[in-house]
Amino acid sequence: MRERKYLFPHVIEMNYQAGRRLGVNVYLIDGGSEFLLIDIGFLEAVDEIVELIRQMDFNLSTCKMVIATHADADHIQGIARARELLKTKVAAHPESVAPIESGDEIMTYATIKAQGLEIPMPRCKIDVELNEGDTIRVGQRGPAGLAHAWPHRRPTQFQVGQPPLQRRHIYKDSCVGVIDAHQRLEYPRLPRVAEADHARRQ
Repeated sequence: MRERKYLFPHVIEMNYQAGRRLGVNVYLIDGGSEFLLIDIGFLEAVDEIVELIRQMDFNLSTCKMVIATHADADHIQGIARARELLKTKVAAHPESVAPIESGDEIMTYATIKAQGLEIPMPRCKIDVELNEGDTIRVGQRGPAGLAHAWPHRRPTQFQVGQPPLQRRHIYKDSCVGVIDAHQRLEYPRLPRVAEADHARRQ
């Protein structure tokens, strides 16, 4: 069994776990009796991520779902493959459903002609639509709160205990700090997140 490196209580970030860069941040939420994944990254990384999960002695059949934070190819190109390997559900915000299910290479930025970028975007069925305020219970660990946050085709944010997992807090050195680099700007936090941060500091 490979030792599990928890970034926060019950939260494993797969780049950190691997000790090297696999791609975008992929979070495993350990609920004890089951787990879920937040994002999966590029198709080429999926088999290695799944094998890493197996090496940490997680039962692959207990994957509750894979959640797409938003419909960008660097975050979800491999989501259909993950769905197949893990035999699990895929969840996303309603506004991300169409580009993911249709494999829209333009909307997902799988194709950016000005940058000479063109990668396949496999279609993937979305089994669960998640809206602002929805919660997801993961095993015995309690709910993971969910809310869409910014107008980037409705990316989602999660709070699993403390601190919240959101685009303002993740994607730096496979850890916490800033949003992913291709955005090149900061988004305002949701009022509820700002209030929660303020309350924690009291």
